[in-house]
Amino acid sequence: MGAKGSKGKKRNGKSGSGRVRGSDYSGSQFSHSAAQQRGRQYNTFVHQYAPAPSALDALQALPPEFTGRDEDLAPLLDLLAPDSGTERPVAVVAGMGGVGKTTLAHAVGHEVLKRGWFTGVLLVDLRGYDPQPAQPEQSLDALLRRLGVQPEHIPPTGADREVFYRSHLAERGRKGERLLVIADNASSAAQVKPLLPPAPHAMIATSRRALPGIGRPRTLHQLQPEDAVALLELALREADPEDRRVEEDREAAELVATACGCLPLALQIVAALLVQDPDQPLAERAERLAAGNGRLDGINDGERDLRAVFGQTFDSLLPQQQDLFRMLSLNAGPDISTSAAAALTHHNETAIDNQLGQLAAAHLITRGSTRGRWQMHDLLRDYALEQTQEHLKGNRTARRKYDQARQRLTDHYVKWAESARTHIGLSSQLKPSPEFTAREEALHWADEERATLIATAHQEAPSLESVRLCFALTDYLQYRELHDEGLAVCALSLDSLRSLKDHRNEPSAWGNLGYALQSLHRYGEALTAHTTARSLYERLANTLGMADAWDNSGNVLEALHRLGEALDAHVTARTLYERVGDTRGQAIAWNNTGDALRSLHRYDEALTAYATGRNLFVQSDDARGQAVSWNNNGNTLQRIHRYEQALTAYATARDLYEMVGDTRGQANSWNNSSTALRSLHRYDEALTAHATARRLSEETGDTKGQAVAWNTTGVTLQDLDSHEEALVAHATARDFYEAAGDAQGQASAWNYTGSSLRGLDRCEEALVAHATARDLYEAAGDAQGQASAWTNTGVSFQDLRRYDEALTAHDAARALFEKTGDLHGQAITWNNTGTALRGLDRHDEAVDFGRRAAEKLEELGDLTRAGEAWGELAASLDAAGSDPAEVKDAWLRSASAYDAAGAAGKRDESHAKAEAIGG
Repeated sequence: MGAKGSKGKKRNGKSGSGRVRGSDYSGSQFSHSAAQQRGRQYNTFVHQYAPAPSALDALQALPPEFTGRDEDLAPLLDLLAPDSGTERPVAVVAGMGGVGKTTLAHAVGHEVLKRGWFTGVLLVDLRGYDPQPAQPEQSLDALLRRLGVQPEHIPPTGADREVFYRSHLAERGRKGERLLVIADNASSAAQVKPLLPPAPHAMIATSRRALPGIGRPRTLHQLQPEDAVALLELALREADPEDRRVEEDREAAELVATACGCLPLALQIVAALLVQDPDQPLAERAERLAAGNGRLDGINDGERDLRAVFGQTFDSLLPQQQDLFRMLSLNAGPDISTSAAAALTHHNETAIDNQLGQLAAAHLITRGSTRGRWQMHDLLRDYALEQTQEHLKGNRTARRKYDQARQRLTDHYVKWAESARTHIGLSSQLKPSPEFTAREEALHWADEERATLIATAHQEAPSLESVRLCFALTDYLQYRELHDEGLAVCALSLDSLRSLKDHRNEPSAWGNLGYALQSLHRYGEALTAHTTARSLYERLANTLGMADAWDNSGNVLEALHRLGEALDAHVTARTLYERVGDTRGQAIAWNNTGDALRSLHRYDEALTAYATGRNLFVQSDDARGQAVSWNNNGNTLQRIHRYEQALTAYATARDLYEMVGDTRGQANSWNNSSTALRSLHRYDEALTAHATARRLSEETGDTKGQAVAWNTTGVTLQDLDSHEEALVAHATARDFYEAAGDAQGQASAWNYTGSSLRGLDRCEEALVAHATARDLYEAAGDAQGQASAWTNTGVSFQDLRRYDEALTAHDAARALFEKTGDLHGQAITWNNTGTALRGLDRHDEAVDFGRRAAEKLEELGDLTRAGEAWGELAASLDAAGSDPAEVKDAWLRSASAYDAAGAAGKRDESHAKAEAIGG
């Protein structure tokens, strides 16, 4: 037990009593002494020994594939820097097993040595998740040996080793040394506290758990996808510099990285397997990793097994924690709320929040970006599922318990989703649920739960619960303009109902599917869906359902520009609604009838239809329906250039939208108001209205609403000759339309972009913009849009004096306007054709087209364009050598039209030209 010698004196004349409290070994020559405890007596034997070698440079080289950790290294290096202001820096790097904590700590060690901040690094593995973790006295023994202390000089008890260790480090500090202690793989703070070094030394501890009270925490997460791919490539290239699999198939490499959850250890294991099989394509490896439930089987190279790493952490949990970890695998979505976890476990939220916090401390789950939400890494989810399956095998009691838990969780999601729908859905027939105070609260809940609700609907299909979730989600996904997800949910509900042979609800699912397809501009398929719904309702003798299907069919037929059929469909719907006494249904059908009549340019009839619908909305106490009707009424009044009346209609609509809390409706009415104000040349007011519409649309996350408001803002800026600003507005609109997946909207923004470019005399670019618009309109089957784009194309050709090409463009526009029955559009093309003919010196034809245009535009009430057309006619008459009196009369009629339109500046210009003729 060490060398013998004379017995030392008792301190203070008293014998020792086990641990000496407050012992201080500072100033002693520790490498030359040993303290031993025998009974209650301390015996100190002092002999001279040769210096023992230390192990302060034992850091292994970093793996070649170490990458993607700059943002994690930086704060640790800042803490350890000599000028950090921290006397004794201590950091805890925590994270799930396999995330690369040890490698990061080693990287820090290499860097601080390279910078000369430390004179050495001490390593100790605490084996926190081994069956027998290292005890503090064992760790202290290892550290002291690495410091060069002879084994026989190390005190026998943990308490004295701790004092000895700190005193030894303090002495080294006084000699100018600064050491970094890396305490790796701790499972508890108790393992680390005795190892904390005194100043000026520092420590980095790594753990799969949070270690409260130890030092500054730093949570390490999985790599970013691009860094995960880089790690894979570096590992393969290290084994074979000619391995180009990542370079040649980056998409497959990304799939491998995703399948590995961007977890460094998983990637390193998979890289080793790929090295063993150099001919294996990455796509094949990705397919194996993604297939079925055996992903963890594919992350085992014989030396390293990710499942075993997870198992060490799982085995360290208490039984109730293990049960919660397994139960969380029953949740289908990417995360779970505390309230949902409470429903799952049948515990109160306070208790379950504490248990979830314990799992988060063990890094088996992580706290979400929103408070009260929890996430589990994909590979840990796989492991949790395996543990659940193993736990339930042959255990009827456990299976019943878990089945009940899953049912409680599903019921929780169904209940809250249906409650949210009562606030989000725009139907006045839905009575708002008390679970939410307002629409915004319901939307916030649905935003957070969306992915989980959709995943749960898929997991539970086919079942009634799945169908109820799908039906509840439909209005929300439509409101948020998530049309692709909406289509998937509608298709899922239909499949479930058909599997369940639920013929009563199947037609409703077909109707929802048709609505989703219509939102994606897939009108042919949408019409088929509504027609199928109609047939099924007819088979069930469900008159109300038939009415809904007819009305929906009419909306799709209008989008297909089959306007006569659309009108007939809405009339049929009205008849059926009247038969069953559904006043609100009649009101909606009358409103839709008005839309069809407006598209047919039967404006007076459209106004009558809206008025009839509004009266029925009043009878059914549907304020939102009244708002929609007033808004449509305003749109129709604008078409016949009754702008003041349109403004009154929009103001009424806004008040009603505000009363029912429909912010999007308010935004739409403000935007429509801005268009009417622009037509009245009240540009400042128009810009204010545009800005209000944009703000309200942004508040509600209405991407399409923002797109429309930006696009119309650009049009107003064009009227003000602010073409550069207009270009920015239209480009912003295009981005929003693209985000909303609205090809027709993009086409409109491109068309207006071309007009702005033409205003800047960038006519060649304008032609490209209009061609882009034409292609988009054609793809969407929008003949009216194509006609508008051809019109603008022709005007751009005229500005370039390419009059023959301009005539061809105007002819194409006119043919399309004739096809859609748009007399106003035809009149505009007559005017443009006359201008192009004048450029070709075909004056008589120019006069003929110009006169037809001016008279028709005046008849239709578009006085601004009528003023323009009379002016163009005057120019053509003058070029044709007509009687000056006839030319003057045309200019005077131009001035009169502009005056009636409120365009004072243009009126004065035309009047001055008339006066210049004299006579």
